[in-house]
Amino acid sequence: MSHPSLGLPPLDVTAGFPDAAARIRTSASRLAARALAVAMDADPTIRERYDEAGQRQLLRDAELLAERVALAVAAGDPSPAAEYADWTAPVYRRRRVPMDDLVALCEGLRAAFSSLLAPGALPAAAAALDAAIEVYRWHRRLAGDARRKNAFLQFIYKGG
Repeated sequence: MSHPSLGLPPLDVTAGFPDAAARIRTSASRLAARALAVAMDADPTIRERYDEAGQRQLLRDAELLAERVALAVAAGDPSPAAEYADWTAPVYRRRRVPMDDLVALCEGLRAAFSSLLAPGALPAAAAALDAAIEVYRWHRRLAGDARRKNAFLQFIYKGG
């Protein structure tokens, strides 16, 4: 997103698909619930790793991500979703949420969008989700990610 003090114009939220963005915003809670269900189906350990409060927090996170994707769809530019992913990655690391879980939430949103959006708006939403996934995968490689480590590699590095 551009900053006006830098001389760049703000995003034009009518340049993309504003009607599709409005549909995403109105059904964000339903989309988030579907995205979390898809993520839990893809990785059943999410149910085990998070208690009820953690799952509710993931549900809220999926709603916020859907809102940023709606902004990206309205503007026709995937940068708002990528910026949101970049801003929230440190928060998730502090909460000990693996970046793989966020990638799974993004994939769940992709599956949920297919039933809501028209075929013309789907590529804009997919581009926004791809940009967010790319950022989460970049942050995944940094030390301290809460994902499960390879036991064999850990054994080799510790010197057994």
